[in-house]
Amino acid sequence: MTRNETPADIEADSDGKDDRHFITALARGLEVLACFKRGETFLANHEIAERCKLPRSTVSRLTYTLTKMGYLHFVEEVGKYRLGTQLVALSTVALGGLDVRQIARPAMRDLANFSSATVGLAVRDRLSMRYVESLRGPAAISLNIDVGVRMSIARSSIGRAFIAVLNEAERAPLFEELRMLDPLAWPQVRDSLHKAMDDYARLGVCCSFGDWQESVSAIAVGFRPGGGLPPMAINCGAPTVISPPQFLLDEVRPRLIEMVRRLDGVMGA
Repeated sequence: MTRNETPADIEADSDGKDDRHFITALARGLEVLACFKRGETFLANHEIAERCKLPRSTVSRLTYTLTKMGYLHFVEEVGKYRLGTQLVALSTVALGGLDVRQIARPAMRDLANFSSATVGLAVRDRLSMRYVESLRGPAAISLNIDVGVRMSIARSSIGRAFIAVLNEAERAPLFEELRMLDPLAWPQVRDSLHKAMDDYARLGVCCSFGDWQESVSAIAVGFRPGGGLPPMAINCGAPTVISPPQFLLDEVRPRLIEMVRRLDGVMGA
Protein backbone atom coordinates (compact mmCIF):
# COMPACT_ATOMS: atom_id res chain seq x y z
CA MET A 1 0.00 0.00 0.00
CA THR A 2 1.16 3.52 -0.64
CA ARG A 3 0.30 6.84 0.87
CA ASN A 4 0.80 10.33 -0.47
CA GLU A 5 2.34 12.76 1.94
CA THR A 6 0.23 15.72 2.93
CA PRO A 7 1.28 19.26 3.78
CA ALA A 8 0.48 18.50 7.42
CA ASP A 9 3.05 15.70 7.37
CA ILE A 10 5.88 17.81 6.04
CA GLU A 11 5.08 21.30 7.31
CA ALA A 12 8.20 23.36 7.90
CA ASP A 13 9.14 24.77 11.27
CA SER A 14 8.99 28.46 12.12
CA ASP A 15 10.94 30.70 9.76
CA GLY A 16 13.01 32.02 12.68
CA LYS A 17 12.68 35.71 11.81
CA ASP A 18 12.97 36.71 15.46
CA ASP A 19 16.03 34.52 16.11
CA ARG A 20 19.29 36.42 15.51
CA HIS A 21 21.17 33.12 15.20
CA PHE A 22 18.88 31.94 12.40
CA ILE A 23 20.41 32.14 8.89
CA THR A 24 17.46 32.68 6.58
CA ALA A 25 19.36 32.07 3.34
CA LEU A 26 20.60 28.69 4.58
CA ALA A 27 17.11 27.73 5.72
CA ARG A 28 15.65 28.64 2.32
CA GLY A 29 18.25 26.55 0.52
CA LEU A 30 17.41 23.55 2.67
CA GLU A 31 13.70 24.11 2.06
CA VAL A 32 14.35 23.95 -1.69
CA LEU A 33 15.97 20.53 -1.28
CA ALA A 34 13.21 19.34 1.04
CA CYS A 35 10.39 20.27 -1.34
CA PHE A 36 11.15 17.29 -3.62
CA LYS A 37 8.58 14.61 -2.77
CA ARG A 38 8.96 10.88 -2.94
CA GLY A 39 8.42 9.61 -6.48
CA GLU A 40 9.23 12.98 -8.08
CA THR A 41 12.26 13.36 -10.30
CA PHE A 42 12.07 16.88 -11.73
CA LEU A 43 10.92 20.28 -10.48
CA ALA A 44 11.01 23.63 -12.27
CA ASN A 45 11.85 26.93 -10.57
CA HIS A 46 8.22 28.05 -10.58
CA GLU A 47 7.13 24.78 -8.93
CA ILE A 48 9.78 25.16 -6.24
CA ALA A 49 8.77 28.80 -5.71
CA GLU A 50 5.15 27.79 -5.23
CA ARG A 51 5.97 25.06 -2.72
CA CYS A 52 8.46 27.14 -0.74
CA LYS A 53 6.32 30.30 -0.99
CA LEU A 54 9.31 32.28 -2.23
CA PRO A 55 9.75 34.76 -5.12
CA ARG A 56 10.97 33.16 -8.35
CA SER A 57 14.00 35.45 -8.40
CA THR A 58 15.04 34.14 -4.98
CA VAL A 59 14.48 30.55 -6.03
CA SER A 60 16.55 31.08 -9.19
CA ARG A 61 19.51 32.21 -7.09
CA LEU A 62 19.08 29.34 -4.68
CA THR A 63 18.84 26.67 -7.38
CA TYR A 64 21.83 28.18 -9.19
CA THR A 65 23.92 28.00 -6.01
CA LEU A 66 22.78 24.49 -5.13
CA THR A 67 23.55 23.35 -8.68
CA LYS A 68 27.06 24.82 -8.48
CA MET A 69 27.63 22.86 -5.26
CA GLY A 70 26.28 19.61 -6.70
CA TYR A 71 23.16 19.38 -4.54
CA LEU A 72 20.93 19.94 -7.58
CA HIS A 73 21.41 19.02 -11.22
CA PHE A 74 19.78 20.97 -14.07
CA VAL A 75 18.42 18.72 -16.83
CA GLU A 76 18.37 20.79 -20.01
CA GLU A 77 16.13 18.36 -21.91
CA VAL A 78 13.19 19.10 -19.61
CA GLY A 79 14.30 22.48 -18.25
CA LYS A 80 13.98 21.32 -14.66
CA TYR A 81 16.09 20.35 -11.67
CA ARG A 82 16.63 17.01 -10.00
CA LEU A 83 18.46 16.16 -6.77
CA GLY A 84 22.21 16.01 -7.30
CA THR A 85 24.77 13.38 -6.45
CA GLN A 86 26.31 15.48 -3.69
CA LEU A 87 23.04 15.26 -1.78
CA VAL A 88 22.97 11.50 -2.24
CA ALA A 89 26.51 11.29 -0.87
CA LEU A 90 25.55 13.44 2.10
CA SER A 91 22.53 11.26 2.83
CA THR A 92 24.66 8.13 2.67
CA VAL A 93 27.09 9.58 5.20
CA ALA A 94 24.22 10.56 7.52
CA LEU A 95 22.64 7.10 7.40
CA GLY A 96 26.06 5.51 7.86
CA GLY A 97 26.36 7.34 11.16
CA LEU A 98 23.22 5.66 12.46
CA ASP A 99 24.92 2.47 13.63
CA VAL A 100 21.79 1.64 15.58
CA ARG A 101 20.32 0.53 12.25
CA GLN A 102 22.87 -2.26 11.93
CA ILE A 103 22.36 -3.28 15.55
CA ALA A 104 18.58 -3.34 15.26
CA ARG A 105 18.30 -4.99 11.85
CA PRO A 106 18.54 -8.71 12.84
CA ALA A 107 15.87 -8.40 15.56
CA MET A 108 13.68 -6.30 13.26
CA ARG A 109 13.94 -8.97 10.57
CA ASP A 110 12.94 -11.70 13.04
CA LEU A 111 9.92 -9.69 14.17
CA ALA A 112 8.88 -8.99 10.58
CA ASN A 113 9.03 -12.70 9.78
CA PHE A 114 7.08 -13.63 12.92
CA SER A 115 4.36 -11.05 12.41
CA SER A 116 4.18 -11.13 8.58
CA ALA A 117 4.19 -7.34 8.92
CA THR A 118 6.49 -4.42 8.12
CA VAL A 119 8.87 -3.37 10.89
CA GLY A 120 10.35 0.12 10.62
CA LEU A 121 12.78 2.37 12.47
CA ALA A 122 12.18 6.12 12.22
CA VAL A 123 13.45 9.47 13.46
CA ARG A 124 11.70 12.83 13.65
CA ASP A 125 11.73 15.04 10.55
CA ARG A 126 9.96 18.32 11.37
CA LEU A 127 6.33 17.33 11.93
CA SER A 128 6.80 13.86 10.44
CA MET A 129 8.65 10.67 11.18
CA ARG A 130 11.14 9.57 8.51
CA TYR A 131 12.01 5.91 8.11
CA VAL A 132 15.72 5.07 8.23
CA GLU A 133 15.20 1.30 8.15
CA SER A 134 12.32 -0.90 7.01
CA LEU A 135 11.97 -4.68 6.77
CA ARG A 136 8.99 -6.60 5.38
CA GLY A 137 7.63 -9.95 6.44
CA PRO A 138 6.77 -12.84 4.11
CA ALA A 139 3.09 -11.95 3.59
CA ALA A 140 1.98 -11.41 0.01
CA ILE A 141 0.31 -8.15 1.05
CA SER A 142 2.43 -5.65 2.96
CA LEU A 143 2.88 -1.94 3.57
CA ASN A 144 5.00 -0.33 0.88
CA ILE A 145 7.19 1.63 3.30
CA ASP A 146 10.82 2.09 2.36
CA VAL A 147 13.75 4.03 3.78
CA GLY A 148 13.08 7.74 3.32
CA VAL A 149 9.29 7.58 3.57
CA ARG A 150 7.70 10.11 5.91
CA MET A 151 4.76 9.43 8.22
CA SER A 152 2.45 11.74 10.15
CA ILE A 153 3.87 12.31 13.63
CA ALA A 154 0.40 12.75 15.15
CA ARG A 155 -1.62 10.01 13.43
CA SER A 156 0.90 7.17 13.16
CA SER A 157 1.85 4.75 15.91
CA ILE A 158 5.53 5.44 15.31
CA GLY A 159 5.05 9.19 15.69
CA ARG A 160 2.98 8.76 18.83
CA ALA A 161 5.60 6.45 20.34
CA PHE A 162 8.29 9.04 19.63
CA ILE A 163 6.20 11.68 21.41
CA ALA A 164 5.60 9.33 24.34
CA VAL A 165 9.32 9.05 25.17
CA LEU A 166 9.93 12.80 25.10
CA ASN A 167 10.16 14.68 28.36
CA GLU A 168 7.91 17.67 28.99
CA ALA A 169 10.57 20.21 27.93
CA GLU A 170 11.02 18.38 24.61
CA ARG A 171 7.32 17.80 24.05
CA ALA A 172 6.05 21.34 24.70
CA PRO A 173 7.63 23.04 21.62
CA LEU A 174 6.52 20.15 19.39
CA PHE A 175 2.96 20.50 20.63
CA GLU A 176 3.14 24.23 19.97
CA GLU A 177 4.20 23.59 16.37
CA LEU A 178 1.30 21.18 15.91
CA ARG A 179 -1.10 23.71 17.40
CA MET A 180 0.14 26.48 15.09
CA LEU A 181 -0.14 24.18 12.08
CA ASP A 182 -3.92 23.86 12.49
CA PRO A 183 -5.39 25.69 15.51
CA LEU A 184 -8.92 24.46 14.80
CA ALA A 185 -7.90 20.80 14.67
CA TRP A 186 -5.45 21.06 17.56
CA PRO A 187 -7.87 20.22 20.44
CA GLN A 188 -8.76 16.92 18.80
CA VAL A 189 -5.13 16.19 17.90
CA ARG A 190 -4.02 17.03 21.46
CA ASP A 191 -6.63 14.70 22.96
CA SER A 192 -5.55 11.87 20.65
CA LEU A 193 -1.91 12.35 21.64
CA HIS A 194 -2.74 12.38 25.36
CA LYS A 195 -4.67 9.15 24.86
CA ALA A 196 -1.66 7.69 23.03
CA MET A 197 0.60 8.60 25.97
CA ASP A 198 -1.88 6.98 28.36
CA ASP A 199 -1.81 3.84 26.18
CA TYR A 200 1.97 3.88 26.28
CA ALA A 201 1.99 4.04 30.08
CA ARG A 202 -0.59 1.23 30.31
CA LEU A 203 0.41 -1.06 27.42
CA GLY A 204 4.02 -0.15 26.74
CA VAL A 205 3.16 0.67 23.10
CA CYS A 206 1.34 3.31 21.10
CA CYS A 207 -1.33 2.13 18.68
CA SER A 208 -2.77 3.26 15.38
CA PHE A 209 -5.68 1.07 14.39
CA GLY A 210 -7.15 2.72 11.31
CA ASP A 211 -5.97 6.23 12.27
CA TRP A 212 -3.30 6.54 9.58
CA GLN A 213 -5.13 4.43 7.02
CA GLU A 214 -8.47 2.80 7.68
CA SER A 215 -7.25 -0.66 6.65
CA VAL A 216 -3.90 -0.56 8.50
CA SER A 217 -3.07 -1.56 12.08
CA ALA A 218 0.24 -0.82 13.81
CA ILE A 219 1.90 -0.59 17.21
CA ALA A 220 5.16 1.15 18.11
CA VAL A 221 7.68 1.69 20.90
CA GLY A 222 10.01 4.67 21.34
CA PHE A 223 13.54 4.64 22.77
CA ARG A 224 16.66 6.72 23.30
CA PRO A 225 19.66 5.12 21.60
CA GLY A 226 22.22 7.37 23.30
CA GLY A 227 25.49 8.40 21.73
CA GLY A 228 24.19 11.88 21.04
CA LEU A 229 21.41 10.57 18.79
CA PRO A 230 17.84 11.86 19.18
CA PRO A 231 14.96 9.63 20.31
CA MET A 232 13.77 7.06 17.78
CA ALA A 233 10.84 4.67 17.47
CA ILE A 234 10.18 1.26 15.96
CA ASN A 235 6.79 0.11 14.72
CA CYS A 236 5.22 -3.07 13.44
CA GLY A 237 2.30 -2.69 11.09
CA ALA A 238 0.38 -4.36 8.31
CA PRO A 239 -2.98 -4.41 6.59
CA THR A 240 -5.51 -5.40 9.24
CA VAL A 241 -6.42 -8.55 7.31
CA ILE A 242 -2.82 -9.74 7.81
CA SER A 243 -2.15 -8.52 11.37
CA PRO A 244 -5.34 -7.58 13.22
CA PRO A 245 -5.12 -5.35 16.31
CA GLN A 246 -5.60 -8.20 18.81
CA PHE A 247 -2.77 -10.21 17.27
CA LEU A 248 -0.49 -7.18 17.43
CA LEU A 249 -1.37 -6.54 21.07
CA ASP A 250 -1.29 -10.15 22.26
CA GLU A 251 1.52 -11.71 20.25
CA VAL A 252 3.65 -8.94 18.75
CA ARG A 253 3.60 -6.40 21.58
CA PRO A 254 5.76 -8.31 24.12
CA ARG A 255 8.33 -9.13 21.44
CA LEU A 256 8.47 -5.52 20.22
CA ILE A 257 8.85 -4.17 23.74
CA GLU A 258 11.67 -6.59 24.53
CA MET A 259 13.45 -5.84 21.27
CA VAL A 260 13.34 -2.08 21.81
CA ARG A 261 14.35 -2.45 25.47
CA ARG A 262 17.64 -3.95 24.30
CA LEU A 263 18.20 -0.94 22.03
CA ASP A 264 17.65 1.70 24.71
CA GLY A 265 21.03 3.36 25.35
CA VAL A 266 22.80 0.94 23.00
CA MET A 267 24.98 3.68 21.51
CA GLY A 268 26.33 4.74 24.90
CA ALA A 269 26.35 8.08 26.69
